[in-house]
Parts: sequence; structure tokens; C-alpha cells
Amino acid sequence: MPKSPSPAPARIGSTAMEDYLEQISGLIAEKGYARVVDIADRLSISQASVTNMVKRLDAEGLVNYERYRGMTLTDRGQEVADYIIRRHDLLTRFLQLFGIDDETIYDDVEGMEHHISSPTMRVFEALMRELETSPEAVKRIRADLKKS
Repeated sequence: MPKSPSPAPARIGSTAMEDYLEQISGLIAEKGYARVVDIADRLSISQASVTNMVKRLDAEGLVNYERYRGMTLTDRGQEVADYIIRRHDLLTRFLQLFGIDDETIYDDVEGMEHHISSPTMRVFEALMRELETSPEAVKRIRADLKKS
């Protein structure tokens, strides 16, 4: 059973900032570093736009950015990124339990993840703990969904 995540960090500025932190964290996990060019490529936006946002994240104390060298997450930035990733993962796993197709899950999670409150996340976490230990309940819910 997954451990209960730490409380949500204070909200940061925008959903775009959260998307950037998620990408930066993912790149660092995959490659050991994150560069403006890699983020621009992943988000399909210009390097200039990425540079502007990275400078904002740096000013907010979420990343350490050095021009031409890339960036790292600060402790606070890592804390926020970890929460964003846990939230994304939790919502994805929740919808997967009920056999929803991957494309729908992706679209729905992208729509929900930035707008869900901490109290609602705690409800999803509690539900997941119960559902992951109660496969019969999941089967009953899936059967009920097929009827409607």
C-alpha cells in the first residue's frame, strides 16, 4: 500500500509553472539535467518562452538557473514538483482502476490536476488506499459502470 504523501506545498503561481516544474523534474530524473531546449521540445513551445518562465521560476526560488548551463530544482522546487507528480500519478491510477482508455485518462488528468484542492486530493488518496486493497469493490464498480 502506498504511503500517504506529505501535505501539499503552498500553491505556486500558475498551472503553467506547475507544468514546467513537472517537466524539469522529469528531465532531471531521466537525463540528470534540464535545459531550456529540452523543455521547449517537450512542451512544443519556443525557447524564448521557456527562458522567460524559467527566469520566473528562478525568481520564485523554485529553480536555480544559469544561462547556457541549464537548471536544477531548489529544495522548495523539488518539493512542489514531487507533489505535482504524486497528484498526477494518483489521478492517473484512480482512473486506470476503472478501465478508462489512456487517451481519455491523459486528457482528463491534464484538466483536473491543476484545479483539484488539497482536501479533495486527500479524499482521492483515501479512496485509492481502500480500492487498492479491495479488488472486489473495484470489480463491482466496474460492473456497475458497464450497466450505465
